[in-house]
Amino acid sequence: MRAVVQKVKDANVIVDNLVVGEINYGILTYIAITHDDSNKDIDYMIDKITGLRIFDDNDGKMNLSVEDVSGEILVVSQFTLYGDVRKGKRPSFIQSAPFDFGKTMYDEFIKKLKQKSINVQTGIYGADMIVEYKNIGPVTILIDSKKLF
Repeated sequence: MRAVVQKVKDANVIVDNLVVGEINYGILTYIAITHDDSNKDIDYMIDKITGLRIFDDNDGKMNLSVEDVSGEILVVSQFTLYGDVRKGKRPSFIQSAPFDFGKTMYDEFIKKLKQKSINVQTGIYGADMIVEYKNIGPVTILIDSKKLF
């Protein structure tokens, strides 16, 4: 499982000209599933994302998590995080999970994330989406549950 985590002032996701998910101060997280992900990967990602200390404390040091600042999380599925561009110029998505497995894992990720005391909003898995956000910092963090980077 892979994630791109961005600290945002606000963010929303639009599908078919309708806002389907919207947050204020918090984290915009793009999530991608690969074919061999498991509940272990889900738990690892939730722990990392919710515990990531990327918010400023009173001294201006990145020392607080989204939970510490009562922030919100917007989760958007993005299979292209597994795009492989090592050969040629057209990405290969062979490492991305098949649709049904990916959706099942994504839904489980959201279900478990919502058990935290955080407002969680989402896009729609597999939909064409427009994502609007204001990145603070900018702060952008890459996470891979297999620890490949």
